Amino acid sequence: MSKTTPATVALTQAGVAFELFPYAYDPDAPRVGLQAAEALGWAPEQVFKTLMTLVDARPACVIVPSDCEVSMKKLAAAIGGKSAQMMKPADTERLTGYKVGGVSPFGQRKDGRPVRPHPDQRRPARPVAGPEAGRGGAGGGGEVGRSDGLA
Repeated sequence: MSKTTPATVALTQAGVAFELFPYAYDPDAPRVGLQAAEALGWAPEQVFKTLMTLVDARPACVIVPSDCEVSMKKLAAAIGGKSAQMMKPADTERLTGYKVGGVSPFGQRKDGRPVRPHPDQRRPARPVAGPEAGRGGAGGGGEVGRSDGLA
């Protein structure tokens, strides 16, 4: 499996140190982030997931621990919008260039329009694992990247 993805290229270009942790990706897992945490033997709050949403019809990239759910009402308020909803899978894949289940906030294909990431503000900054390094959902296996200073 190639270690180069748009996410790893973006992190390298930004000078961010990271390490990849391959794991057995289960495409049938009901919650991909929790499955990744279990496969790696890590606590679910240490593995983050990337959710693509629409806030007032504008794309927003939300990063939360894999054991958390996002209130769309609270998300809209936190970003200064009135309403929020999950982006449709086909729109997520077209906008980011990643398959659903392996979306990374780094290296997204954005058609020239930046999608600002919104990390979970309830948790203190610490080394984090995830989001996906752009490999989960692509078939074969998954990879989670660990970066310092990105939480």
